[in-house]
Amino acid sequence: MANLKDPIESYILAKDGNRPHLLADAFAHDASLAMNVKTAAIAFPRETHGRDAIASVLVSGFAQQYENVYTFCVGEVPREGQREFACNWLVCMTEKATGAARAGYGRYDWTGDAQARRVTRLQITIEDMATLPRETAASILDWARRLPYPWCDRDALRAGVPDVDAVQRAVGQLSST
Repeated sequence: MANLKDPIESYILAKDGNRPHLLADAFAHDASLAMNVKTAAIAFPRETHGRDAIASVLVSGFAQQYENVYTFCVGEVPREGQREFACNWLVCMTEKATGAARAGYGRYDWTGDAQARRVTRLQITIEDMATLPRETAASILDWARRLPYPWCDRDALRAGVPDVDAVQRAVGQLSST
């Protein structure tokens, strides 16, 4: 029996690399997305239905504004046969228009089909999304590119955290949960 690891990895690679075609390996055709955004620093629709609409929101539309995207699933990898899986996440990226750095964190709640070959529902909670001076981008991205990707345990996440308050705060929150 398969698990959610492969579809989650396909989603991360699609979103971070602006590859919407990879969502066919991640989401069922009729999948749904729910967003719980707890910050005014970024906006998404509350509900999105269908793989094509999810691709538009989370990949194509996202890539119009952001680049150098690194998304990490923090903690354990889904177990074999698991149909539901939750993990924390961290994202580091830059804004295309300004070069400003962005760092955010939250939680993913995944539900897969009976064979766990595709995601049928994704709930994304965004706890915080900080906009940081462009001068911080190099140190943040240098740190992010050295982390295990896309699955990152808490110990690795803490190693070499840049001296940027918002990133240290995010890592502190993710390390304590």
